[in-house]
Amino acid sequence: MSISKSIVEHDKQVVSPAIYRTVDIAFERGEGSYLYDADGKRYHDLSAGIATNAIGHCHPKVVQAVQAQAANLMHVGTPVGHTRLYADMLDALRATMPAPLSNGKGVLMNSGGEAVETALKMARMVTRRPMVLAFTESFHGRPMGALAATASNSGYRKSLGPLLNGFQHVPYPNCGSCVYGHAGRTPDNCCGAWKNMIQMMLDKLVHPDDLAAILVEPIAGEGGYLVPPPDFLPFLRDICNKTGALLITDEVQTGLGRTGKWWGFEHSGIVPDIVAMGKAIGGGLPLGGIMAIKPVADRWPTGSHGSTFGGNPVACAAGLATLEVMKEENALENAAKVGAHIAQRIVNEQSGLPLIAAVRGRGMMIAADLKNKDGKPISMAQHKQVVHDIAANGVIVTKTGSCGLRLAPSLNLSQQQADQALDIIFDVLHELSPQLY
Repeated sequence: MSISKSIVEHDKQVVSPAIYRTVDIAFERGEGSYLYDADGKRYHDLSAGIATNAIGHCHPKVVQAVQAQAANLMHVGTPVGHTRLYADMLDALRATMPAPLSNGKGVLMNSGGEAVETALKMARMVTRRPMVLAFTESFHGRPMGALAATASNSGYRKSLGPLLNGFQHVPYPNCGSCVYGHAGRTPDNCCGAWKNMIQMMLDKLVHPDDLAAILVEPIAGEGGYLVPPPDFLPFLRDICNKTGALLITDEVQTGLGRTGKWWGFEHSGIVPDIVAMGKAIGGGLPLGGIMAIKPVADRWPTGSHGSTFGGNPVACAAGLATLEVMKEENALENAAKVGAHIAQRIVNEQSGLPLIAAVRGRGMMIAADLKNKDGKPISMAQHKQVVHDIAANGVIVTKTGSCGLRLAPSLNLSQQQADQALDIIFDVLHELSPQLY
């Protein structure tokens, strides 16, 4: 038995089956855009720790920052006292944001799910209102509060009700599979029926005076990397302006350059009241947080929130180093350029590989749907086979939506590295196509 397989078998003996693994591989080392298993086999990593390792694995400057900080101060506890790095991290994050967020205030937590819960807590307390509008196809985390907003898969909620109340969901605009029956549309010529649904919700279900916030992903992540129509976020911003509700963008997956801009909301030309952050901001270590415009943040009373580990000095050191490297290496420009190249290569492959039904995304946030000849999504078992076969040939990808391959590599992935990984993926799909299509 290989070393990797023995580790996997041990894992299955001691880890609850509640924890799902995409592939049965034990990873031992990471370097740049590559992972290595315990037997030394190299893999192209197009998952980046689920859109987390913005500048790849173990960047020397991040490693150096972590080592230096770990030798100086590893933990003090946020409620105990101040650390320089806590404020420095928030300052560095708000420097990437447009006004008035660039003069905002925030708090740091340990994960994206905690960040979403923090944003919801702030919105309810500041507005003194009970209701939140969220969207189907959304994923906001697994803690019970964030889970009440999550609506991408009923499996996340199974046997856990009743969840936190006060959430009303409407469909996320999905022009590739319009719930209103308008086929053949794209985000640029969307039917706009989603506007009527939101207005109906305000007219019939949630009085505008009770609306505390609208919580939205600029691109629906787990729902399938759904890119909404360009007027989607501006429409939500207008509702919040009219009702006094707060607009919260969940940037846990879309943030920190993933889409080719620092934050996903920037593509829409609006500014939210609260931004929930996670994943990439910790440079590979657990870190999440929110940034809110100053008038909102200053209305949150002292002692209203806290976290023992939130804003841990070592995680902040890693996050600060990551931001510096991203600027030095022009990671945003590379994400936009190489991401567009990846998407175009997949589109070009479709003519000879009809198993690929649709390609979506922005920057280094790309999904390729796999469907059979009847136009139906391949089954979960078939999708798992595809992912496992791709991994066996040396590329790590994950799933998004009902049948999508999720490509979310490090933002400094080179075009040559991208082409090498795509060649492997296409070879596997061509080999499997007779079985699946």
